[in-house]
Amino acid sequence: MREGNLKRLLPAALMAALACLASGCSDSNPVGASSGPTPVATPAAAAEPADNSFSVSGPIIVENQVDLAALREGVVVKIFADTGTRVTKGQLLALLDDRQIAADLEAQANTVHRIEFNLKNWEADLDMVRADLERSQKMWDAQLITREQLDHDKYKVAADQFQVDRERQALRSAQATQRSLELEREKTRIVAPFAGVVARRYVRLGQKVANGDRMFWVTATGPLRVKFTLPENYLSQVRKGQEFPLTSPDTPNEKHTARVIEFSPVVDPASGTIEVLAEILGPAGELRPGMTVNLRIGKPQ
Repeated sequence: MREGNLKRLLPAALMAALACLASGCSDSNPVGASSGPTPVATPAAAAEPADNSFSVSGPIIVENQVDLAALREGVVVKIFADTGTRVTKGQLLALLDDRQIAADLEAQANTVHRIEFNLKNWEADLDMVRADLERSQKMWDAQLITREQLDHDKYKVAADQFQVDRERQALRSAQATQRSLELEREKTRIVAPFAGVVARRYVRLGQKVANGDRMFWVTATGPLRVKFTLPENYLSQVRKGQEFPLTSPDTPNEKHTARVIEFSPVVDPASGTIEVLAEILGPAGELRPGMTVNLRIGKPQ
């Protein structure tokens, strides 16, 4: 009887032990065991240094840059410079047909010479009648001639003086006309107003141009300057002579420096900015007018 009961209890005890192991019913945890997931340590982010500057951009400009326009109508008969030609101040770039003006100028020059000749004749005659009047006056004082003779000599002096004055006025008028024609002829000569380079040619040989038509675009090659704007809180920070590093995306291997030469003393109320003009120092390298450059500006304290 006892042996039979034992046989029945063994399977039950075995099943209970297996169930206990499966459910983790032990009251004690292994040494070092954790009841939750172990946190992973992450390194603290490195502190980045504060950036006390920001970048502004602006175009490279030159002070002397102009479109040369025709000052009178005419036909282009000669072209002496093309795009890319380096020129000096006063260098001839193109010539308009000036044959009619040249003929008018020659005729007017002859008129001036004729009037000058007539004036010299009248001046010589005036000197002569003045001498006659001086003698007549002495003879009148000596009671050697009549009053009528003295008055006649005075009249001749007055008449000759009138002729001299008239010829002088005619000469001034003729010379003014001559200068006007010379100016018109000068307008047929298109010259460079300053040293630089021809950036563009707008006309061709044989083209007829009207007064005001563009003919050439001439630009100086230096000094190079850059114009940019800053927020109004920089007004008390910017000063003449201040220098900034300058770079250009078109010439990434070049580094330059710009010095402030001018800045607006007032704030633009529409944008809340001030305008600054800086000049690029040292050799220009590959920088050219019209390029956009970047400047690194320190932030105001």
